[in-house]
Amino acid sequence: MESFAADLATMIRRPLEPAHVAALEKCGEVFDFKSGEFVQEPGTGMDLLHFVLSGEIEAVDPTTMARIGVATLNEGQFFGDLQFLSGGVSMAGARAVQDSQVLCVPRDDVLRLMSDLPEMSDIIVTVMAARRRRAVEQSDSALTLIGSEISRDIRHVASFAARNRIPYREIEVTSQEALALAAQCVVGAAQPGVIFGRAHKIDPPTPRGVAKALGLYLEVSQDSAFDVLIVGGGPAGVAAGVYAGAEGLSALVLEDMAIGGQAGTSSRIENYMGFPTGISGGDLVGRGEVQAMKFGTRFSVPRRAVALRRCEDAWFHVMLDDDQEVSAKALIVATGVQYRKLPLEGLERFEGAGVYYAATEVEARYCRDGEVAVIGGGNSAGQAAMFLARSTRHVHVLIRGESLAASMSDYLLQRLTSHPRITVHTRTEVIGLHGQEGLERITICDKASGQDWDLRTAALFVMVGAAPNTEWVSGLVGLDGKGFVQTGGDAQARSQYETSCPGVFAVGDVRAGSVKRVASAVGEGSVVMSAVWAHVNA
Repeated sequence: MESFAADLATMIRRPLEPAHVAALEKCGEVFDFKSGEFVQEPGTGMDLLHFVLSGEIEAVDPTTMARIGVATLNEGQFFGDLQFLSGGVSMAGARAVQDSQVLCVPRDDVLRLMSDLPEMSDIIVTVMAARRRRAVEQSDSALTLIGSEISRDIRHVASFAARNRIPYREIEVTSQEALALAAQCVVGAAQPGVIFGRAHKIDPPTPRGVAKALGLYLEVSQDSAFDVLIVGGGPAGVAAGVYAGAEGLSALVLEDMAIGGQAGTSSRIENYMGFPTGISGGDLVGRGEVQAMKFGTRFSVPRRAVALRRCEDAWFHVMLDDDQEVSAKALIVATGVQYRKLPLEGLERFEGAGVYYAATEVEARYCRDGEVAVIGGGNSAGQAAMFLARSTRHVHVLIRGESLAASMSDYLLQRLTSHPRITVHTRTEVIGLHGQEGLERITICDKASGQDWDLRTAALFVMVGAAPNTEWVSGLVGLDGKGFVQTGGDAQARSQYETSCPGVFAVGDVRAGSVKRVASAVGEGSVVMSAVWAHVNA
């Protein structure tokens, strides 16, 4: 199966071409660093590209201050990972092993050169993405999560980090390392929490707190303005971000949880053209995010839009859930859909502690070797069942209908029905949740047998009843009876993806009449940009 990036251990790390170095030298400044001196302090903003002219540089673990791995950077190589493209902070340090001469080039100049020199861009992006993949796989990170085994808040942070490809490591709250970190942070006895580096305790330990510490939570001032604001970081929104940047428009993508949206929870997509061995939804959209950042598109997570208004000069102003406001000449609504919450007593108490709306490596760890239940008959539910069957004892797929044939791709249906550790239960629904600290048992109404029965499980995955995320736009754009955004002829608009409000466009699953497929969402996010460009430049 394809991955987010190339494997750093096997890829050819060829240096930049002489012409690329010459272009960087025109924009940068040369500095001398003594042996042992930091070239890039851990946890500081990555506003410079560090290119080694002579000497030797090592990557430094900000927790132990020791070298990461065994390799070092020599003449012709550069330091940094994807945090450089996003404008975030360094999750590792760079230190001179011997007296070294380093060319330091401002980030904005590097991004401009990458746009002008595609071969140079290819090398930089490929190496930085490969480094991020290695950091995620090896858990080489400044971010330490303590106590996810007992805290659903820390589990929530773990899910946020994993889905955004942020490298992190986990330690148990009773471990000696947790006690040592507690002492360094002067917080007394070890307790669930999130530590950045050696002693920075992120408080409160939330996805937003982590994003702020890493520079992913882009602060917007009252006068922040863009050509186009894209609300939603799923396939449609990220595709729009790629094409906005490629067309020279200043663009900001807002996402309230993880780049990838609902598609990011799909563990394996096999029917997307160009990936014959399959790719996860998160990796697919993550590639698009890197592509968009290369063209200058900015991203901010986790940010939720709560209200929309249009002022007299035809600019759009989106109010965010932290009371900040961002403005743009054009707006693309790409907020997709979210799974409906079951009308069950005690549901909120079990969310994150047994009830989940995504099936990734993080959630799979909490139910390894046990029995699990998946509610839903669509492709997302089928992919989740196949993924979970790799590490659990048995997966029970619960659907209310008579068959999966009308709602699931045939290739996936055949795999589910033939898998020895997956059972599909038709005409069933969950009517009860039971447990103390976490989910322990569910009660199932089985209309096929006429009897209710209990399933002992610590994990219930809910993937049914997708509802559009459109409350924040209602009143300014037209919606259909189910809350989906009307576009084109249905909205008496000027173009296929424009809404009833000129300058506001909708793409992907949130759009009424759209085909609920990743490929379709990517296509809509790409095609809409011609109409957006015309509106911005009218």
